[in-house]
Amino acid sequence: MKIETALILCAGYGKRLNPLTLTEPKPLLKVDEITLLENCINLIKSLKIEKVIINTFYLKEKIKDFIKLNNFDLDIKIIDDGKKILNTGGGILNMMNSSNDSDFLTLNPDTLWNKNYIESIQDMKKFYFSNQIKNILLLVNKNISFDKKLKGDFNLLENKIKKDGENDLIYTGCQIINKDLFKSYSVRDFSISDIWNELISKNKLYGYESLENFYHLTNLETYKKLLKNK
Repeated sequence: MKIETALILCAGYGKRLNPLTLTEPKPLLKVDEITLLENCINLIKSLKIEKVIINTFYLKEKIKDFIKLNNFDLDIKIIDDGKKILNTGGGILNMMNSSNDSDFLTLNPDTLWNKNYIESIQDMKKFYFSNQIKNILLLVNKNISFDKKLKGDFNLLENKIKKDGENDLIYTGCQIINKDLFKSYSVRDFSISDIWNELISKNKLYGYESLENFYHLTNLETYKKLLKNK
């Protein structure tokens, strides 16, 4: 089994990176002279996924122009959130509705993706298909996060995600998810965590831990530190 389509979430305002994001959408901010969005697309190409769907809302023309100007040699489709910005869940469903696929890799460009993640994502994909599950999140221990202020989101027990008092694992912004999970949802403003929490309550949300150092643009302070570090 393989994944044919990747989804990239690019609609947000990026308010925590103001004033930079007052004129530039967050996915087009650069680290090492490469935009976050291009980093994301390069990872997708390395994973041999040829179809990409990007959602837009805030400063959407800039993202559309960026895709037009760059020849990424992929089938890239841009889907607008509509008159109002959708949250992560609504945005993902809106993108899924433009595809006939069932299983999708979804990525947040806030993370500095690189080829070191390939092995983890491939292993996560094998687990996903061999166990015939519907959702798996790529996680990392907060101890290897560049931003030491980030708190953990989850714990993991035999690849099943839990939430308790000692949440040591951070969601990296990468998951594999099946369209069936959205059957009771319509395209509206809702968070993907609504689906995750429902799965956790049924002991059916899965995770895979990456050991790769985690670099994430949490806010302006972290971004400035990242630029100095690189």
